[in-house]
Amino acid sequence: MNVLRNKGYSLAALGLFTAISATGCSDALGEPCGPCGSIATGQLSISGSTQLDGFFTAVADIQGASVDIRGSFEGEIRALGDIYGMGEGSIDANFVGDLIALIRADLNASASGGISLQYTPPACSASVSASVSAQASCEASAECEVEASPGEVSVSCEGSCTGSCEGGCEGGISCSPPGGSVGCDVGCEGECVVEGGAACEGTCNGTCSGECSVENADGSCAGQCDGMCEGSCQLTGMAMCEGTCHGECHATVTPPECEAEPITCGGTCMGECSGGCAGEFTPPSASADCEASADCEAQASAQAEANFSCTPPSLEFGFEFDASLDASGRAAFIARLTGLRVHLAGALQAAASAQGLFTGEINGEVVLDPSPVASLTASIEGLVSGGVDGFAELDIPIGRISCVIPAFVEAGEALVAVGADLSFTATASADLFAFVGNPNG
Repeated sequence: MNVLRNKGYSLAALGLFTAISATGCSDALGEPCGPCGSIATGQLSISGSTQLDGFFTAVADIQGASVDIRGSFEGEIRALGDIYGMGEGSIDANFVGDLIALIRADLNASASGGISLQYTPPACSASVSASVSAQASCEASAECEVEASPGEVSVSCEGSCTGSCEGGCEGGISCSPPGGSVGCDVGCEGECVVEGGAACEGTCNGTCSGECSVENADGSCAGQCDGMCEGSCQLTGMAMCEGTCHGECHATVTPPECEAEPITCGGTCMGECSGGCAGEFTPPSASADCEASADCEAQASAQAEANFSCTPPSLEFGFEFDASLDASGRAAFIARLTGLRVHLAGALQAAASAQGLFTGEINGEVVLDPSPVASLTASIEGLVSGGVDGFAELDIPIGRISCVIPAFVEAGEALVAVGADLSFTATASADLFAFVGNPNG
């Protein structure tokens, strides 16, 4: 962002000020441009060219997202700080580190033999619907006949598809067949019905070959089983199921029971993806024959990446109470653990969104290269360096050029602020990801 970091770039790098400052909005030019739109006001029809204004829209979207992400992260960390008795200090990496130390100390003191944590990370992707909508709007502004409705069109995704995939899916699928499913070799979320006995990571309802933590009057098990469970197992989070999965089935290949059901692809989609895509994709044309389709793609992709988002992660804790805790101590610990699960998930969701937008990293792997922030910054810099010739190619009315110059300045400053917010959130969250990898320290 070295060009955008220098505010002096705004007029010098454009090389336009002396050429057009005298020909701004005036009746002498014919149609006056009227009041200039801006990113700050949300009036984003700034240049009169959808191909350019689409980039200003992307800047506005990513700026709003970065503010929301940082606000959400700080709010969730503050809520955790209140639970564990921390003061009103500034939320930063040191605050988070001290907070995690308190959480670990509480877990080690309240749970005998430590605590287990089953963590399912967030699913993150750019918005296919935002891309489709932006492409359709751009083609419509070029007077093409738009035939497809935004939101009903899918894209070819060269990456991870987190929605419905029409075609082969590599890397994991999920479905919820009404009759239950076998072949869930990644895991099952919900109830696992087993015959002949199997380990149960949850509540065993049936016969337990070992010790059962809670028994019914007839001696059957209704709690945790430390042996083999025969009957049904109400799973805690996602776990392996050596029987029939009634709930969400996760697998590397599509089980027969899932064929007729809506299938979500959590890996690489070999066909069309209609949810979200983390990777390269080309926005589909919304018109059967539109010469402007290729020219519209860049801003549509920018808007898709600016609307990058992550789902909340799943956190499931397993433990046994320390013998020193009485009933009130156990109740207090459960209350703290409940708050930890809720607010930690919110903080991790915000942190994952920040990492994806700023570094392109999703769950420890760089998937978006360049990252959405870097890509959008490069696009704005490219438009700036294009100067007058670039404006001519975009068919920007001469009366609008005096609006475009300050918009570029505003976009540059906005992207610097975006980088600062997202970098802060990504850096401050390091100890959170270390915690879910090793909750006992």
